[in-house]
Amino acid sequence: MAELKYRRVLLKLGGESLAGEHRVGVDPARVTSVAERVIEAHRLGVQLAIVMGGGNFWRGGDIASMDRATADYIGMLGTVMNALALQEAIERLGVPTRVQTAIEMREVAEPYIRRRAMAHLDGNRIVIFGAGTGNPFFTTDTAGALRAMEIGAEAFLKATKVDGAYTEDPEKNPRAQRIDRLTYLEALNRGLRIMDATAFSLCMDHNLPIIVFRLEDPGSLVRVLTGEPVGTLVAA
Repeated sequence: MAELKYRRVLLKLGGESLAGEHRVGVDPARVTSVAERVIEAHRLGVQLAIVMGGGNFWRGGDIASMDRATADYIGMLGTVMNALALQEAIERLGVPTRVQTAIEMREVAEPYIRRRAMAHLDGNRIVIFGAGTGNPFFTTDTAGALRAMEIGAEAFLKATKVDGAYTEDPEKNPRAQRIDRLTYLEALNRGLRIMDATAFSLCMDHNLPIIVFRLEDPGSLVRVLTGEPVGTLVAA
């Protein structure tokens, strides 16, 4: 078995990772694929927590005609739907999982309690966090950075649709070059939008490494956890 570089990590998944080709809703086959990759990493012995986004259902910041707080609360509910879908897929494959939500909904998930989340991780269960931080005006990237700090994660793993950070948007400029490693200040000075400013500042202030990679690439999550150079590493 490969030796782990990181023993406890926070994996941030966008809602689109569970959607089909139309990037809306939940595609059961895609959810199963994500669950298989997560379980592959879990079998290495890593303590794995996941923060789910909700962009496949709702993006509150894009609804200009609606009160922003209300729009954000609707988005939080979308992240919980994604968390429950992923939980079902992981447990169907035989791995114990817990969903914790920042907004209480005890009939379907545990309320977020830091010490209970850490006990689940110590008990070899995957923990999935839903409902962001429970507060409007904060993104799920910020929720991911916050939960990573709270549980003592050794790295923030941000799964995206591209395989790292690029000098430019690779979908707009095919000549854009991938950057293998950056310091926090280099990322800021280059204006790279790795995550929102609040989330990035949290990671930078606490020297939490950020690894940007593409989960869909076979074995990519395992390779990240064992210290192979995958995607882009942002660190001090």
